[in-house]
Amino acid sequence: LTRARPDYSLLLEESGATEGADPSHVWLVDPLDGTSNFLHGIPHFSITVALQHEGKIVAGVILDPIHDEFFWAEKGCGAFLNNHRLRVSARKNLSDSLLAYGEPFGGRPGKDAFARVLPIVMEQTAGIRRSGAAAQDLAYVAAGRFDGYWEEGLKPWDMAAGILLVQEAGGYVTEINGGKNMLQSGSILATNDALYPSVATLLRGAYKTP
Repeated sequence: LTRARPDYSLLLEESGATEGADPSHVWLVDPLDGTSNFLHGIPHFSITVALQHEGKIVAGVILDPIHDEFFWAEKGCGAFLNNHRLRVSARKNLSDSLLAYGEPFGGRPGKDAFARVLPIVMEQTAGIRRSGAAAQDLAYVAAGRFDGYWEEGLKPWDMAAGILLVQEAGGYVTEINGGKNMLQSGSILATNDALYPSVATLLRGAYKTP
């Protein structure tokens, strides 16, 4: 990346921020999303790179090297898997939907709230999945494999490319509470446009449940 665009800034999971001569362009890079999967020999992890220009994501790629799947998107040009155009799913009913999620792990806060949310969502949907790789979960929403995905506590490099993929595939992405500052808050909800109202209402009600 530095050879191709030597003036661009960098934000990497492994080494943090490096400001270049052109701070308006920033590469957001996670060289291994799904680290725990990788360490345990589970073939579900990826390399993800996004380009941010003046605070907006303009390009992103997610590479699954095990399955030879290269997800990519450019703002205004659509989302693709290898050479095939992507569209989010067309499902409209929450009861038919398959949702993916990420949960707090280690010493991260939010476990009690999440434990309340999970059974509520399970009762209202066709099923839920946890893959352990945020970038691929978002790519799968863009590809219509998942109907939606939510998580809190993410970092910008976890979701930047995936956000653009979902948007360019016709989906809708916000924070769980409806805000648009996903990269700053670490909160994300991504669905197709038809399911968004029902999924958002379900999750917000579930998180408020005492």
